[in-house]
Amino acid sequence: MSKTAKIIVILLAGIWLLITLYPFIFMLQTSMKTNMEYFTTSVWAFPENISLDNYLTAMNSGFIRFYLNSLFVTITSLVIIIISASMAAYMIAKIDFKLSNSVFSFFLAGMMIPIHITLIPVYRMTQTMGLYDKLTGLIGPYVAFSLPISIFILTGFIAEIPRELEEAAYIDGANIFQIFTKIIFPLIKPAVSTVAIYNLVLLWNEFIYALVLISNPDKWNLTLGLWNFQGQYGTNVPMVMTGVMLSVLPLLLFYIFLQEKVIKGMTAGAVKG
Repeated sequence: MSKTAKIIVILLAGIWLLITLYPFIFMLQTSMKTNMEYFTTSVWAFPENISLDNYLTAMNSGFIRFYLNSLFVTITSLVIIIISASMAAYMIAKIDFKLSNSVFSFFLAGMMIPIHITLIPVYRMTQTMGLYDKLTGLIGPYVAFSLPISIFILTGFIAEIPRELEEAAYIDGANIFQIFTKIIFPLIKPAVSTVAIYNLVLLWNEFIYALVLISNPDKWNLTLGLWNFQGQYGTNVPMVMTGVMLSVLPLLLFYIFLQEKVIKGMTAGAVKG
């Protein structure tokens, strides 16, 4: 690449960085203004006096509880999804049985079901099982609707692992469980990262199931808390921006500190051989 081409690429990358980064900068600078300052100065202006009062008010309004609720539901669901999807994918890809293709097709069919048409049945089932208005009541739907895409990703990855590795383990006396835990699972960590990243973003921002299955404010997750926060401070734009900033902050920190694993996970399986 010539020097001129490199300069053009750097300029275009810089412009794209500015376009993608500025919305976060705008949210941050707006969240540090008072409501009066927001309406009396330019929308694009930086705050005259940086203040964290909005953040203190938001945290005292229940955001810590919303964070803990979201963390519990998201992490618990992720653990169940990763374990269940990886084991199911291994059975489909490596264990020879007559219904393997049918089972795989069954999971693929689940990817085509819109979640909105399941709200009433899920609501009825949750009430019948005594899980309505409980955080554990969200885990079942979260796991169920995350499994199809997770199994799809992991099955394709596991299918590429040479059978010779399993055969060698069998000769050494390993059983199926040991082969899965000691050989297969360590080899599919990039694909597991992909599944974890995809579902983390999806579950952290999930709203519709939480809205239908949770009514007690003490059990609200972050999206429900933000929804109520926006209604409470609808005319206070800096406070609304503070709530939005707090809701996206965990994902931003996750990407900043784990960006290398994020990129490896997203590109897993892109190159074979």
